[in-house]
Amino acid sequence: MNDAMNEAAEPGEGATIGAASAAHPGETGGAGPEAGPVASIGGPATASPGRPDRLARVPWGPVALFVALAFGLAWLVALPLWLMDLESSAAQLVFPITASAMMFTPAIAAVVTMFATRTPRGERLRFLGMWPLRPAKRVVGMMLLALFAPPLAVFALATAVAVLCGWVQLDLVHFSGFVEANTAALPEGVDPGIMPQPGLLIAINLALFPILAVIPNSIVGFGEELGWRGWLLPALRPLGLWPSLLLSGAIWGLWHAPLTLLGHNYGLFDWRGVALMTLNCTISGVVFGWLRLRSGSVWPAAIGHGAFNGTGGMIVWFMAAGQLETFDTALASVAGVAGWIVFAVIIAVLALTGQLKREPELAPRR
Repeated sequence: MNDAMNEAAEPGEGATIGAASAAHPGETGGAGPEAGPVASIGGPATASPGRPDRLARVPWGPVALFVALAFGLAWLVALPLWLMDLESSAAQLVFPITASAMMFTPAIAAVVTMFATRTPRGERLRFLGMWPLRPAKRVVGMMLLALFAPPLAVFALATAVAVLCGWVQLDLVHFSGFVEANTAALPEGVDPGIMPQPGLLIAINLALFPILAVIPNSIVGFGEELGWRGWLLPALRPLGLWPSLLLSGAIWGLWHAPLTLLGHNYGLFDWRGVALMTLNCTISGVVFGWLRLRSGSVWPAAIGHGAFNGTGGMIVWFMAAGQLETFDTALASVAGVAGWIVFAVIIAVLALTGQLKREPELAPRR
């Protein structure tokens, strides 16, 4: 990103946001006026009074362009997989590379939309929540919270829900399911006895979790978050808190369709997988949206996204032998019913404690 991201535009071009507030944003900063949904079909979207990171109206034209670009680029990136035999070794190699590349398409869509439509016209890094990283205590604190609390808490509690509901059985002594999975992954003829003890492997993985959650997970996670929570959520924010959170989350879920329809996440190859992923992203998107709005910064959402992705396979570490073949992701995983129950409880706590109403802005220019 260069200085052009923050350049001021000529009057009358595209959507506008206001100048930075002279007062230092306090922790009790509100979300701006909630007079009801407002939208702009054409013409500039005027500034929300006193907020340099808010639009007064939804710029539907730029939003449509952003969505079309994000979806179109995602399908373009995923196209090679649709032309391959998914059971082939080549497809197994290409799939994770394609998935990672696809995660940058929302960021590309956001940058293209921002410059093509000049939405916003100025204070672009602030609108995206990229800069400044002040107040540092709030922004860095929320980044650390996002790295550990939501992903690990959701995983632990979702696993507990799955066990209580009888959707999975664990082996916390011998980790037999983990041993089974590792043995199956070894090349033919290799002695499984060369593998370290499963408890040691799990301890190493847990120790590496904070590092891998940031590099590489949060790097590719940033590619998504710059689009969904960096640009789209603030653009939809004039609709109101809940409509903007839910709509941005649903769009995020549908965007996954090029991979979801190939069986990614749920092992389903039709509309059911897309529906499950859309519901998953709509629910979890409220928490990622809260990280964005509560901090004023996109970085906590990016780190939380990367860390949450890192918990996807953790359940295998603790499964009992024979569970992997019958494991139902739609029920027992963090991206299934068990995880949704936990997310719903977290969202309820945030709502009841008033956390969802606190949307302070980043510090003004010095």
